[in-house]
Amino acid sequence: MPRSAPVDGFSLAYDRAGAGAPVVLLHGWPGARSDYAAVVPGLAEVADVVVPDLRGFGESDAHDRPAAEAYGAAQQAASVVGLIDELGLERPVLVGYDVGSRVAQFVARARPDAVRALVLSPPLPGIGDRILTPEGQRAFWYQPFHRLPLSDELLDGRPEAVRAYLEHFWTAWAAPGRAPEPERLDALTALYARPGAFAASVAWYRAGAGAVAHSAAERTPAREDRLRVPVTVLWGDQEPLFPPAWADRLDDFLADAELRFLPGIGHFTPVEAPDAVIAAARERLAAG
Repeated sequence: MPRSAPVDGFSLAYDRAGAGAPVVLLHGWPGARSDYAAVVPGLAEVADVVVPDLRGFGESDAHDRPAAEAYGAAQQAASVVGLIDELGLERPVLVGYDVGSRVAQFVARARPDAVRALVLSPPLPGIGDRILTPEGQRAFWYQPFHRLPLSDELLDGRPEAVRAYLEHFWTAWAAPGRAPEPERLDALTALYARPGAFAASVAWYRAGAGAVAHSAAERTPAREDRLRVPVTVLWGDQEPLFPPAWADRLDDFLADAELRFLPGIGHFTPVEAPDAVIAAARERLAAG
């Protein structure tokens, strides 16, 4: 397993397969680079595919530092950009969902000329204060919980508790009938149940980078300031966190976006709909 050169002291574990124009695949919470196991073979036939664990996840580095200084969107993006530059990836397509979606968007805003296109699943811009409605708060209860030291006390380093917690999200957020196999939960538990690993994985929320904090502070940009990198949006019609109705303001934030609703798909797009991810990434590669 290769590792990147450190950025701010953080080295990323990553997998690499195939050859051709580059694609970088970014996972979510509660996941790891293995989220893309079914996507990589279909892209490696035509592309140079790089799949990292983000800071604090999987086999990448996790350090006991203030979350806001080490684990927010800017810091996660810095590690991804560092990996892109280190490997000499010329204008990659960035694919992301959940945390990975937000990190990919940050990279594209910071370095639009260095990114060919994005393939994203929620969260997307335009949610705004709808996330603060009673319905939204019932769905996003876990984000304030993750910011409490109590979450560490109850979960960190406790394999049985971690497995039960992960199983809740992977079952509740997947579309009906698409819950993960026990083997997948076992593998994720092995990563998340190591001492310190759960706390590192929720540092994203402690940095104020979660969807609740981000969307509540969202402001509509001037039209000339919209993100101009081409974007394919894959939005499951069974998405339990981000209702499909919340896709109505994409054009206010993205200058060149194509929206595709995925029937029968929930939150975990690369796991539940790998063929849709492969097709969208291949199309963006072919478009140049």
